[in-house]
Amino acid sequence: MDFQLNEDRRAIRDMAASFAREELAPHAAQWDEDSHFPIPVMRKAAELGLAGIYVRDDVGGSALTRLDAALIFEELSKGCTSTAAYLSIHNMVSWIIDTFGNEDLRQKFLPKLCTMELLTSYCLTEPGSGSDAAALRTTAKDDGDHYILNGSKAFISGGGVSDLYAVMVRTGDEGPGGISCLLVEKGTPGLSFGANEVKMGWKSQPTAQVNFQDCRVPKSNLIGVEGQGFKIAMAALDGGRLNIGACSIGPAQECLDQAIAYMRERKQFGKPLTAFQALQFRLADMATELEAARLLLYKAATEVDAKTPDAPKFAAMAKRLATDTGFNVVNDALQLHGGYGYLRDYPIERFLRDVRVHQILEGTNEVMRLIISRHLLKD
Repeated sequence: MDFQLNEDRRAIRDMAASFAREELAPHAAQWDEDSHFPIPVMRKAAELGLAGIYVRDDVGGSALTRLDAALIFEELSKGCTSTAAYLSIHNMVSWIIDTFGNEDLRQKFLPKLCTMELLTSYCLTEPGSGSDAAALRTTAKDDGDHYILNGSKAFISGGGVSDLYAVMVRTGDEGPGGISCLLVEKGTPGLSFGANEVKMGWKSQPTAQVNFQDCRVPKSNLIGVEGQGFKIAMAALDGGRLNIGACSIGPAQECLDQAIAYMRERKQFGKPLTAFQALQFRLADMATELEAARLLLYKAATEVDAKTPDAPKFAAMAKRLATDTGFNVVNDALQLHGGYGYLRDYPIERFLRDVRVHQILEGTNEVMRLIISRHLLKD
């Protein structure tokens, strides 16, 4: 067991850190303020291979591992958590097409997804089915060479802006076995979008409802086979949970570092804050819990890479711990800044708003506990 990163992984991490520092961090506050979606900057990230991280290289992917991705998203999220999270979603859909799509779909879409000439969104959640994903109601009825889609998807990152939507639809009976995965291209008649949601955080990426009204999609856009959609969706979420965990650890580490720097400078009662033992202990707990979450995330990434039977359990564990710990550490860092932490002059309040949603999406942390307990109690 080796806890040290090899030279290649250190180079990957340093590359992502440099991009975050130079291309994301200087603009993140303004993107947040203006609700600006920085597509040109994300295409710069794609030039570094960050739009097809674990896509095969014959279509322009980087062919890296889930552990590599965790290192990348931890660093990117220190620059702009919201933008890093959208890149994670884009990578998730690219992986779905690469892993489950036929060769025609791979060659048609992946070269443009890996450059981010095309942007993509993942569409599972519905207005009436969030945690109970298997109860989704969006239907795809057989109509010769096409499916006719009717229904809606909610809280879709990139909704209205993305060029391609990976949509989980019901082609068969009730339950998970009746769900399939279709690619729906922007501009398809019957595809429409709700207004851009006004959110607490994640403001550098649009979020909107995606609607289908007699939306006619060719059967050639089916990913895998009919009835495989729920399996595809859950497999994709294992990786997505790792990435969103990394997108919590990154901001938490950044906020911890900023809190330490602030405490060295800030004086109360004639002494720097670092001289107070109660605050020293708080820093010790923040650093310890963050390191524990990071190590579990790396462990889970190796399980997902190895496709072990326990991979979904470890992904759920890592997501639960990393997102809860990440939020708590950012919140504690804000407290250590006192009133200044609450001001937009400091980035901590933005990090706090951005990481809060990580405890909800990619499966709520309550659902993570359900997944973990089911694995523990299965015969």
